[in-house]
Amino acid sequence: MKRQVEIFTAGCPVCEPVVQMVKDTACDNCEITIHNLSAQCESKIYVTKMEEYQIKRLPAIVVDGQLLGCCKNIEITKKDLIDAGIGQC
Repeated sequence: MKRQVEIFTAGCPVCEPVVQMVKDTACDNCEITIHNLSAQCESKIYVTKMEEYQIKRLPAIVVDGQLLGCCKNIEITKKDLIDAGIGQC
């Protein structure tokens, strides 16, 4: 049975090494799909998938429908901004 690997990327220099690392690590049983959010024509589809998987940052990797633990719960919140002093005159 093939392992389904989805990579969500912005197509930027920060994401590309992760994409390459997944490709280098994958075996013949891995089917890799790359979702490049910088591709405007399909970005709405990707955003829907990101919401489904609860992706909060890029790059992100989903294996067999499960977001990898290293990609979970990492998001910038308003509290983070306020705690950093943003908006405080």
